[in-house]
Amino acid sequence: MTTGRPARARTHRRPRSRTLLVLLALVAAAAVLGVAVVVLPMLRPAGPRPLFQMPVACGETWQLSTYPGHDDYDVDFFPVEGEAWGRPVLASYAGTVTVAGINGSLGGRTPENPEGPRGRGGGYWVKIDHGGTWETQYLHLLEPPLVEVGQKVAQGEQIGKLGSTGNSGAPHLHYEQRRGWEKVETHFDGTPSGITTDDREQILRRVSNNCPAVS
Repeated sequence: MTTGRPARARTHRRPRSRTLLVLLALVAAAAVLGVAVVVLPMLRPAGPRPLFQMPVACGETWQLSTYPGHDDYDVDFFPVEGEAWGRPVLASYAGTVTVAGINGSLGGRTPENPEGPRGRGGGYWVKIDHGGTWETQYLHLLEPPLVEVGQKVAQGEQIGKLGSTGNSGAPHLHYEQRRGWEKVETHFDGTPSGITTDDREQILRRVSNNCPAVS
């Protein structure tokens, strides 16, 4: 018996479904591979702590500080003498630049307008991979970083200038040392900085030994 309705062709649906499934499988595989590339290296045991140096010029005395709400192990660098704006920011140890750009928004604080509007986040910043899952971060730089992603830098090489971009109230360098995803107490020239918690304000002074290698 016929109903008077034309028969529906069913031969074209399965190939489309199969194609969609294949595409979804490829996308999922690519996502898993991408996550693995990022995550697996961070899960490896950390290598020996590099002999990090202060990220400022050899022989200079700087104030290292933190305050409540700053986050544990974060260190702010302020020069003890001279103008802060534009001071060289140096790599603490040799490594490869993994980030060189803007974190958050820049705001409008400059040497010409030091009371300008704050931005968000870290402003101009740099991250350096030192191997063995060790990493350093440098935030609130004055201008675009002087290095590029993928560039290899030597210890003591200038990577930027001290400024007040991002969420910053005054020109300074916000600095971190990380082991994998874990932020750790900063060490300089093999000695712990002593800044471990933001439960209270801490202000220390140290002399930089980030000096050119003697040939």
